[in-house]
Amino acid sequence: MALCGQCVRAPPSFNSAIAAVDYAHPWDRLISDFKYRNGLDLGEALCALLIAAHQRFAGEAPHWVLPVPLGAQRLRERGYNQSWELARRCARRLGCRTDAAMLLRIRDTPHQLSLPRERRLANVRGAFAIEPTRRTEVVGMRIALVDDVMTTQATADELSQVLLDAGAQSVQVWVIARTPPPEEH
Repeated sequence: MALCGQCVRAPPSFNSAIAAVDYAHPWDRLISDFKYRNGLDLGEALCALLIAAHQRFAGEAPHWVLPVPLGAQRLRERGYNQSWELARRCARRLGCRTDAAMLLRIRDTPHQLSLPRERRLANVRGAFAIEPTRRTEVVGMRIALVDDVMTTQATADELSQVLLDAGAQSVQVWVIARTPPPEEH
């Protein structure tokens, strides 16, 4: 599996990442509709993209498919967690375990959209945990962590570290789209 220059310089906490598409036209609009405009009808099609990417690139099947958790305020605003909508569909198709309450966002964080990488990393540090009575359920397990978009990998890195510190065997990150890295001049 190929590594990007950033991953060579600063290896991520997770073992691997797959992105079904680049965050560009038309996917950026579809993902935005899915995430912000109650586009739940897009869930099956986006899940199919993730499953296809997993089948092309991923190694062993995960034991758990877990969504990136939303904070309570954001969940109230949106009415649903788009990552859970993807994770539950993927888990069902793959015959894996899943649970929307396994991972917790223990600290609400500001929106990451306009933050530079360093601020994003600081923004999510200490923001996540495993539900305390369920920590043993990840020990020795292969985990697929599902989100809609990966930009700087700050959220994926922080959650992966939480899972690995709890004893997970490995963490794969599955995202619908990856924002292209800024061009270096």
